[in-house]
Amino acid sequence: MVRYASAPLAANPEKSAKSRGEYLRTHFKNMREVAAALTGMKLAKAYTYLADVQEHKQVIPFRRYAGGIGRAGQAKQFNTTKGRWPEKSVRFILRLLKNAESNAEAKDIAVEDLIIKNICVQQAPKTHRRTFRAHGRINPYKGHPTHIEVILSTSDVEVPKAKGVSTSRKEAKTISAIEA
Repeated sequence: MVRYASAPLAANPEKSAKSRGEYLRTHFKNMREVAAALTGMKLAKAYTYLADVQEHKQVIPFRRYAGGIGRAGQAKQFNTTKGRWPEKSVRFILRLLKNAESNAEAKDIAVEDLIIKNICVQQAPKTHRRTFRAHGRINPYKGHPTHIEVILSTSDVEVPKAKGVSTSRKEAKTISAIEA
């Protein structure tokens, strides 16, 4: 069994499902931005969002690795100006989400309640194709492969707020001052 880097984030292993991909031939920087856009989203909403990205109806906002990225008007909804439609990264992440969803079905977890708890994207070492000549490599490395881990979990049960109980310290101080 493999070790997941983000395994401690799955607080309840019975209510979470995982999938991972190693040495995927897609750009790390694009995949990192796709993962940042999807983290915390419900699974059904993520599928529709990624389908819209593939059809260029919605954009993936680029925040960290945004050097040389062109502006896109669709990025306004994310309070940024830069964005792209990384189709190859979206295809890879869709495969991993479907794999994690089938893993959740195998564990008898309700698929409608799944949210994307975490997507961990790491750079993989660049591999070469044995195209060396006498004085080193002729062509530059073009690939930037990635390792990706996806953790889906059911949303935590929210406890309704009790009536008449304050939640902030300031309100608690004023209530205790009034009572005193």
